[in-house]
Amino acid sequence: MARVLAVDDDPALLRVLSIGLEALGHTVLAAHNGLEGIDQAAIGNPDAVVLDLGLPDLDGMEVCRRIRQWSDVPIIVLSADGTEDRKIASLDGGADDYMTKPFGIGELDARLRVALRHRAGDGDGAEAQAVEVGPIALDLVHHEARVQGKPVELTTREFALLSYLARNAGRICTHRMLLEHVWGPGYRTESQYLRVYVYRLRRKLGDDSGTLLRTHPGVGYQLVDPAAS
Repeated sequence: MARVLAVDDDPALLRVLSIGLEALGHTVLAAHNGLEGIDQAAIGNPDAVVLDLGLPDLDGMEVCRRIRQWSDVPIIVLSADGTEDRKIASLDGGADDYMTKPFGIGELDARLRVALRHRAGDGDGAEAQAVEVGPIALDLVHHEARVQGKPVELTTREFALLSYLARNAGRICTHRMLLEHVWGPGYRTESQYLRVYVYRLRRKLGDDSGTLLRTHPGVGYQLVDPAAS
């Protein structure tokens, strides 16, 4: 299981996290403020960070940004603020996931597992040549896509969008992230492109219900394996 760093100024919540996550087999490190959290992230070698945004010394997003300067450790943000802008800012600022308080330990554990699987997939030391998410299989070298073994014809842009989502499977990719990586920095506000291309992808993937390619209104999109989730 994972070594999890929990950063929160609420002692009661830290106790809940420690008891709940350790009961599931994790080891929990605790930090009570932002600076302590940054120090623990550096010296404690955690596999994942659970980070509250409402810290007494530093804004949680500043903590996230500082950790991101030198580490790719998965960061799951916890916040009582469930507003769309706050979620977008957190994900664009380097967080891997965002959970709104109150939350269940079971859901947090599931999200930790997704984040850790994604990190393990990124850490093989070589550029991936193929990726699979549920029934979707992508050949990243030859730009070929298959769904349940059957070839699917995609345009260059459709393939680029799908492959980015697949390489980040399980993560919520914000509109800005997708636009910058698929279209370029000059398109970061052109969210209408995404709506059109996501619609096309769903039709071609046979996913009109959005089971595979999920919409997070006002935030972004997420490619998931329904069997795993």
